[in-house]
Parts: sequence; C-alpha cells; structure tokens
Amino acid sequence: MTERVPILRIRQVLLVSIQTDLDDQDVLLLQDDLAQAVVDSGAHGVVIDITAVEIVDSFVGRMLATIASLSRLLDAQTVLVGMRPAVAITLVELGLSLGGVRTALTLDKGLRMLEKNHAEANLGGHVPVPDSAAGA
Repeated sequence: MTERVPILRIRQVLLVSIQTDLDDQDVLLLQDDLAQAVVDSGAHGVVIDITAVEIVDSFVGRMLATIASLSRLLDAQTVLVGMRPAVAITLVELGLSLGGVRTALTLDKGLRMLEKNHAEANLGGHVPVPDSAAGA
C-alpha cells in the first residue's frame, strides 16, 4: 500500500517534506494531492524539501518540474530545498534542468525566498529589507 506524502501548511505556504525515495505511483499521488491542496488553501508558495532523498531517476526529476509547473498555473511558486550534491549531479547527468523550479539549500532560505517574492509581487517590486536580514 502506498503512503501519501504529507502536505503541511505554514501560513500561505505548503510544505512537502519527502522522507523516503518515491516510486512512480507515489510521485503521481503527490502531484494530484499537491495541486488540490494549492487550490483548497489558496497558498502562494510550495516548498518541496528533498533533504532525505538520496536517489532520483528521470521520471521523478520530470515530475518535480511538472509539479512546479502545475503550482505556477495555480498561482503558487515552488522552491525545491535540501538537494544533495549526488542528486544534483544525477539530474545534470540525466539532462534534466528542472526549468522554472527555484532552489534553495535550506528550508529557511526557501521560505524566505517565497515570502520575499510574494511581498515584491504585492508591493510592485519594492520591498524594504530589514537591517537584520540584509546580511543573511
């Protein structure tokens, strides 16, 4: 039996933390669940945390790009966080650029990226940066 990947809401961002390597069926279920969660919640952002993922194949790589495209069509930006060097190397070797998928090294940086982008969109591109965040 396939377990669904949990989708958590943090304010207006959905967090998907993938804790195991996914098979094709898991990825398809995640795609459907996440699209529905974006619509139901009205979230402006999606963070997919793949810190625990050790291996990706071409199908999973393409589906991550598809999930980001779906989210964008539903008015939510996607950030992929926690990518291991081996996963990045594999994606490059497979010729998958994940076009349109933003990345960040950590969950914190990914959340800050989404919040900044959302604030810029709402303020017409002008976002005051607090002194404490300027050096981060």
